[in-house]
Amino acid sequence: MYKRRDKTNYYLDIAETVLERGTCLRRNFGAIIVKNDEIISTGYVGAPRGRKNCSDLGYCTREKLNIPKGERYELCRSVHAEANAIISASRNNLIGSILYLACHDAKTNEIYGDIEPCSMCKRLIINAGIIKVITRNTRDTYTVFDVSDWVENDESLTDHRGY
Repeated sequence: MYKRRDKTNYYLDIAETVLERGTCLRRNFGAIIVKNDEIISTGYVGAPRGRKNCSDLGYCTREKLNIPKGERYELCRSVHAEANAIISASRNNLIGSILYLACHDAKTNEIYGDIEPCSMCKRLIINAGIIKVITRNTRDTYTVFDVSDWVENDESLTDHRGY
């Protein structure tokens, strides 16, 4: 008998299809934003319109400089998938929505689980009015983030200089 795919994994499957347009040489993310069971926008990792992508140039500046994951995003050429999805929708449609996020390693094309939006994307998500972010861990498992937790536990107040 046919087993119907659950709705959360259905949307994460679509986010995985969206990431196939990504141009990052490290990790490709796909994001979709859903409200009232309708997809209102999508986004993937890529350079701003009109600029060359890392995949076109054949190199990643952050990779060349051996910059670890989660650091020095200002050196990245790309706009993140979450930001591109937010840019593509009106705020009225974003308020109360859910963002689904999937990631693949660009070299192996395998699911890259245990992901979370960067601090800048978290700020965009908060201001957009998105209420939940769901990230893919494996083909059938995922993590649900309540955006209100990011508001209450403001990571930007942490002193990163150690004093």
